[in-house]
Amino acid sequence: MGKNTNIVWHEQSLTKEERRKQNGHNSFVIWFTGLSGSGKSTLANAVASKLYHEDVRNYVLDGDNIRHGLNKDLGFSEEDRTENIRRIGEVAKLFVDSGQVVLTAFISPFKADRNLVRDLLQDKEFIEVFVKCPIDTCEERDPKGLYAKARQGIIKDFTGINSPYEEPENPELVIETNSQSIEESVEIVFQYLKQQGLI
Repeated sequence: MGKNTNIVWHEQSLTKEERRKQNGHNSFVIWFTGLSGSGKSTLANAVASKLYHEDVRNYVLDGDNIRHGLNKDLGFSEEDRTENIRRIGEVAKLFVDSGQVVLTAFISPFKADRNLVRDLLQDKEFIEVFVKCPIDTCEERDPKGLYAKARQGIIKDFTGINSPYEEPENPELVIETNSQSIEESVEIVFQYLKQQGLI
């Protein structure tokens, strides 16, 4: 099935800047990346709550939740992982265009895929947060029992076990969840956003 060439971008009557002005804050993506069990979703949701109480409109896109709907047709092969992140990047860009903050919690193991999303956005619209946690700690936590299944060979292509995770080289932030509390981690993100003049 070929691409449809009979489509033209339709300009909207309201600009991103106008929506930001109405909301009273900038719009951007906070991209939490890290191994399964590192604490991405927990941190993303905690930051979202903090932003909500500061009257910053936001929404969390979580890896598992997205795979229940938008990306339920995708598996975990390298190609499917790339397509998963590509789609999320496009959805995140729509949130930014709408004047909101979007927080994403995805393993997103490949640098090229994360950079593809960064390239979709403008300067200061993509904040990569490496949720760094030793795999031993992630495996001890194993909240969904996925590492155990991967070790048993039940799950194939599991990141950190039999599929690689490429650590970010120059993330905006590194949060070490094995040594920093959730409160400390949230504060690091929040202070960064304030220092950058984003909120």
